[in-house]
Amino acid sequence: MPMMTWELWLAREMMVDNPLPWQKPQVNLTPGRVAQGFGTIIATIGTPASAPKTRGKSPGWLPGKVRQKKSRYRLVKKGFGRFESKIKAKEENKSA
Repeated sequence: MPMMTWELWLAREMMVDNPLPWQKPQVNLTPGRVAQGFGTIIATIGTPASAPKTRGKSPGWLPGKVRQKKSRYRLVKKGFGRFESKIKAKEENKSA
């Protein structure tokens, strides 16, 4: 945080005040006002980061490579409720 404040304080000489419609113009810019317009400073002086590299299209599957189908598993169906085994046991006791 202190480094950022110093950076904004040192950059205020390069900054031109560009207030928002509801703000009053200032002669001595505050770090907050400099932070608002810091994007224009960065666009002017540039950034040390290099441009992103283009990666192109991925090669995909190699030609001639044998593909295997996805293995399928049987569907597991749940019972009618939580006490299905107890209900069946009661039915068997009634019929017996």
